[in-house]
Amino acid sequence: MVLLHVLFEHAVGYALLALKEVEEISLLQPQVEESVLNLGKFHNIVRLVAFCPFASSQVALENANAVSEGVVHEDLRLFLETHLPSKKKKVLLGVGDPKIGAAIQEELGYNCQTGGVIAEVLRGVRLHFHNLVKGLTDISACKAQLGLGHSYSRAKVKFNVNRVDNMIIQSISLLDQLDKDINTFSMRVREWYGYHFPELVKIINDNATYCRVAQFIGNRRELNEEKLEKLEELTMDGAKAKAILDASRSSMGMDISAIDLINIESFSSRVVSLSEYRQSLHTYLRSKMSQVAPSLSALIGEAVGARLIAHAGSLTNLAKYPASTVQILGAEKALFRALKTRGNTPKYGLIFHSTFIGRAAAKNKGRISRYLANKCSIASRIDCFSEVPTNVFGEKLREQVEERLSFYETGVIPRKNLEVMKEAMVQAEEAAAEIARKLEKQEKKRLKKEKKRLAAAALASSGNSSSAPEECEETSEKPKKKKKQKLQETPQENGMEDLPVSLSKPKKKKSFSKEELVNSDLEQTTGSGNLPKRKKSFPKEGPVSDPEEAGNRSAPKKKRKFSSKEEPLSSGPEEAASSKSSGSKKKKKLQKLSQED
Repeated sequence: MVLLHVLFEHAVGYALLALKEVEEISLLQPQVEESVLNLGKFHNIVRLVAFCPFASSQVALENANAVSEGVVHEDLRLFLETHLPSKKKKVLLGVGDPKIGAAIQEELGYNCQTGGVIAEVLRGVRLHFHNLVKGLTDISACKAQLGLGHSYSRAKVKFNVNRVDNMIIQSISLLDQLDKDINTFSMRVREWYGYHFPELVKIINDNATYCRVAQFIGNRRELNEEKLEKLEELTMDGAKAKAILDASRSSMGMDISAIDLINIESFSSRVVSLSEYRQSLHTYLRSKMSQVAPSLSALIGEAVGARLIAHAGSLTNLAKYPASTVQILGAEKALFRALKTRGNTPKYGLIFHSTFIGRAAAKNKGRISRYLANKCSIASRIDCFSEVPTNVFGEKLREQVEERLSFYETGVIPRKNLEVMKEAMVQAEEAAAEIARKLEKQEKKRLKKEKKRLAAAALASSGNSSSAPEECEETSEKPKKKKKQKLQETPQENGMEDLPVSLSKPKKKKSFSKEELVNSDLEQTTGSGNLPKRKKSFPKEGPVSDPEEAGNRSAPKKKRKFSSKEEPLSSGPEEAASSKSSGSKKKKKLQKLSQED
């Protein structure tokens, strides 16, 4: 007996279900179809055999892409081989998509079936799937479907094969529309300004130049010899500028008011800006065609090649067309009218705008158009399916068309296609190698810039992190510096040393003034001190020629400095008293030394 299994692909994973022994006829009956809506009755028909959840959303997207393209993914292969019976002839697998069913039957050998019973069962499984799988809720299943749907759509848009030439299609359509609009607006400016200066229409034929000149001249009565140089720049012709100046003096046009002239100039400036934008758009189209279809643009021109791509819908569609279709592409109306009336079919369509057909004689136009359509078909296929875009093949195909034209005119036999293509292959390989080298250089430059940027970012981050402890160290060092300054200034106030000595050795001054001098005074009072010791300690204070003058000089300094710096230096009344007492003791010592000498 053949067992019927059903494969169901969900956003959360693959599910394999087995149908109980029920005939197909009973499944197709209306009462059984109604039982699909009831969960209890549906459980009597279908049971879940295995369920394989996807490991991540990326894996789910890969499997969805494979199923949509009719390819058996490795996860699906492992799942079916693991849970389906080993005897493949006794297994019938039901799938929803005929393409994936054919791929499974070809690769794994299982008989697959679609439609009929399988469609009804899959409808019920889709309805009750969250009840068939344990741990799966309706909300989580909906979220998984929504996320996979967004990812799948985003991937389809991202990997669209026609996305490259969409910009070309839009650009050539806008370019054609701009040509029509600029022509219409220029005719309006000619008619409007022609009431005032009708002779200008016959002198200048170009629409954009006419609008620029009309905007520059304004009132023709104000045109004089001073404006002749600027007029020559606009017309690019000295004879035309002189003719405009002469015509303005003897013009039979009507006078125009200032407000009308302002409106004409405003409209002319808009037409000029439109023509400038048209030129920039044409430059953009040429650069885009050289990237997307270099061979086609080298063969037939950017504008005609872009019109062929736009009319076909994409470069891929154009590459699929045969040469006979490319030949009459754009002349469908004339073709069907000729088929209906049994008349002569058209010889060319959009390729008529190419320069080759215009250069050919009337009797050779049909032959050269057929040959050109053949080369355009080859060029479009090369551009569509080549990995590295290059215009080498386009240049060679153009040379062949030129040789064919000369053959029709002079009878010179052209080169064979095989010889030309061999030369093109050699040059194309060289061009591809050159492009590869350029891409490698660009990649190296990009990597170097990226490394420099990362190094700069790392240096900036490390600098920010180290700035905080440095600020803390600076704040801790500030009070220490203030204390040192206080210690340096105290000997100066006592008048014992000069300024350079006090700055160089602040610690010795402090110990000398507080310890040695106090001890020497105590020795004097007790009578146990001797003079040589005092003489040895005296030269350390510095050379003093007249001790009385030094003592007299130090006294006013002490008063002046204490009057100005008493508050910042003295931290309390005890320090102030100690400093006064030490000063008086030093004075007494100096007086005794002077008397003994």
